[in-house]
Amino acid sequence: MSIKTNTMTIRIRKAVRQDMPAVLGLIKELAVFEKEPDAVYITAETLEEEGLGTHPLFTCFVAEVDQKIVGIALTYFVFSTWRGRTLHLEDLIVTEKVRGTGVGMALYKRVMQFGKEEGVAQVKWIVLDWNTPAIDFYEKTGAVIHKDWYIAAMNSERLNSFLNE
Repeated sequence: MSIKTNTMTIRIRKAVRQDMPAVLGLIKELAVFEKEPDAVYITAETLEEEGLGTHPLFTCFVAEVDQKIVGIALTYFVFSTWRGRTLHLEDLIVTEKVRGTGVGMALYKRVMQFGKEEGVAQVKWIVLDWNTPAIDFYEKTGAVIHKDWYIAAMNSERLNSFLNE
């Protein structure tokens, strides 16, 4: 899928094995933006194995401009006990130098189209409360931002600690 803007052509496609180093680079860029520069533990090989192996755990779309990957959207399916099959948008990342050019919207639309193609009941994602540009972007598209839910998580260290008590 290609989209022409006034200044560029944006190509959106599914990621392939050779894209994973660039995908990882964008994930690390996001970690810096989210003030967690040392939080990324995965490797390009992990992305290859888990996303492109025998039983892929996720689907990744990449955005290319001038044959360079400038954005990604990483999704996977979950099940909602209230709604049923759900597409979770884990991350939508656009490199800083091309934000505001339509790349993010092109990726976002592809994710929504993918959800529709797959017959999901909903598409869900998480956005940080201080990321007002992202919140504004999502709200302008009709998304509802639920401010009354907390996200709970337990990393492997905490999981091991809990289970070894």
